[in-house]
Amino acid sequence: MSFLISDAWAQAAPATPEQGLLSFLPLIALFVVFYFFLIRPQMRRQREHQDLVKGLSKGDEVVTTGGLLGRVTEVGDTFLKVEIAKNLEVRVQRHAISAIMPKGTLKEL
Repeated sequence: MSFLISDAWAQAAPATPEQGLLSFLPLIALFVVFYFFLIRPQMRRQREHQDLVKGLSKGDEVVTTGGLLGRVTEVGDTFLKVEIAKNLEVRVQRHAISAIMPKGTLKEL
């Protein structure tokens, strides 16, 4: 008759509260590792980029995320005018600026 009905086996003892807390320890350790190696550095880079964008002024030589190198000619609330060649200006969003180059970079090109 055992081929139709499975045999009943005794169950394991219920887990104690200490074992339940210890089972979450690897998950907590994984979160801590992710925080210090991924989340925290990304927040720092984001804060640095916000400071860079806020500090833009007329005459700064900048590089956009698209790779354009130019000089800021006009600063607005959300847009900038960047001169990329003589008598050629483009409007870009402030957050599209990826870096500020040292003064005199455009003369070297």
